[in-house]
Amino acid sequence: MATLVRSVARSLRRKNLSSMYCPASTLQSHATSFGFKDVAEEEKSKMVGNVFTSVASNYDLMNDLMSGGLHRLWKDRLVSKLNPFPGMKHLDVAGGTGDVAFRILENIKNVKRRAMQDVLDDDMIEETRIYVCDINPNMLGVGKKRAEQRGFGLEKSLVWVEGDAEALSFEDNSMDGYTIAFGIRNVTHIEKVLAEAYRVLKRGGRFLCLELSHVDIPVYKDLYDVYSFSVIPAVGELVTGDRESYQYLVESVRRFPPQEQFAKMIADAGFQKVEYENLVGGVVAIHSGVKF
Repeated sequence: MATLVRSVARSLRRKNLSSMYCPASTLQSHATSFGFKDVAEEEKSKMVGNVFTSVASNYDLMNDLMSGGLHRLWKDRLVSKLNPFPGMKHLDVAGGTGDVAFRILENIKNVKRRAMQDVLDDDMIEETRIYVCDINPNMLGVGKKRAEQRGFGLEKSLVWVEGDAEALSFEDNSMDGYTIAFGIRNVTHIEKVLAEAYRVLKRGGRFLCLELSHVDIPVYKDLYDVYSFSVIPAVGELVTGDRESYQYLVESVRRFPPQEQFAKMIADAGFQKVEYENLVGGVVAIHSGVKF
């Protein structure tokens, strides 16, 4: 069985070898990639926008199907590392469907319930602002509908913002925290996103990124390759009627920088105490850094 898996995985890798991710000496090679295709920079954002417009209505369902529901635990882990608190100003980028923002808000409300000084905490809750920023209005539309379904439709702490991760509209030193989950590999210039994250964070503010990453365990990597290239696009086609978008999502993971390289990029942006945690053998990783 293991021999068969290796054979299939090798076949898949040979098929895509000429265009698959390889360690690049510059960011430019990633900045101009759309999956395994090389595209003009001005075209990438449009193409990615088309992908998320297509998948928006089934985005959360497909996350459940592709990860077996594990994405929920991964996001819980991300929020636990953030350690949210009442009164904080937080920015969740590429968070259109609200999955991370809802977790942060619920965590803050739970902190409030555990506290003794209820009046003070009520005031702090009122001051809490969680900005959900996404470049795609369709994704934001899904998030707003989900907020209503969860009883957050009139929640003042949630602010929905259509915006570009590479050119944020927020002021310098205005945020206590910044999260981006499964979004940074889709941008055109990773270094611009990191620079903007650093700019808007206050001193002591924390950057956290949850992203699909690279598996190095040989047999596990072979299984992961077979699942990624054979199963995920097929499930995407079955559920959404759109195979190409999920083929892109799989390919974009392979073009994303490996964990150590991405950690160096975060440090180069000015962050300190940069570290990462691999989950499920590197299928996903949580990177973090602090602005001092």
